[in-house]
Amino acid sequence: MKKNALFTTFILAISLLTFTEKAAAQDREVLFNGKDLSNWEFVVEGNQADPAQVYSIKDSVIHILGSPLGYMYTKKQYDNFHLHVEWKWPNGVESNSGIFVLIEEPKNPFPNGIECQLKAGDAGDFVLLGGSDLAEFKIQEGTPRPKFPVVKKANESSEKPAGEWNEAEIYCTDGVVTVYINGVFQNRGTNKIKKGHIGLQSEGKDVEFQNVLLTPLP
Repeated sequence: MKKNALFTTFILAISLLTFTEKAAAQDREVLFNGKDLSNWEFVVEGNQADPAQVYSIKDSVIHILGSPLGYMYTKKQYDNFHLHVEWKWPNGVESNSGIFVLIEEPKNPFPNGIECQLKAGDAGDFVLLGGSDLAEFKIQEGTPRPKFPVVKKANESSEKPAGEWNEAEIYCTDGVVTVYINGVFQNRGTNKIKKGHIGLQSEGKDVEFQNVLLTPLP
């Protein structure tokens, strides 16, 4: 009887896990469908170029030129989610970019929001844009606030060489932002803002993105 009870408990646990995974998969929102950018808006610094020249699709991936400076952002706002994003530096050339979350107000050229830094060597840092803040950012009394405050990542770089795909897993739960880069925990920050747009940055040189997926969290 004891073995049967344990077996039954095991089967129920597996069934619950499978049901949960299927439910999450059904709720998952594909933010980039590999075909078009119809659910995104675009910012180019000083409106100095046509966004179509900066943000495009090549071989079913998002290609961002890196110059001029700017970002693309979702038309919708999101709260309590798991964001999966894959990126790489094409042509083997490392550069700079970022994933923006909890964007309160899209502005030109930087929004009010939290940047998960993707700059080569610094992926996983938090950069506080447009006056946004995290409880983990500390500054000595009497010291001027930097233009771009940074909350450094927790561990050594876990990035892959230029030309290879990297994975960022970003969890936002009631304003708490947690970041893993290629499976390695890198940062956690606490924001008063709990809902906002999601963005991908143009800064530096070419960067590519694919599999931009959002799963709602309870």
